[in-house]
Amino acid sequence: MSKIIIWSLFVVLFFMHQDFWWWNDSELVFGFMPMGLAYHAGFSIACSILGWLAIRFAWPHDLEAFAEEK
Repeated sequence: MSKIIIWSLFVVLFFMHQDFWWWNDSELVFGFMPMGLAYHAGFSIACSILGWLAIRFAWPHDLEAFAEEK
């Protein structure tokens, strides 16, 4: 079940990466960062959290054990 959730989150992030809705926004976040750059900073954090979740809950431990056998 957790692999399905991880893959679903991956697909959602894949489509969210196309951020065409921030292209013409000149608003500054925190007074210095353009909205598109702030979006990509948050997107990068979300991707790293998804990577951690994938390693934590969807990692194929049986293949890792097989690779470490002598």
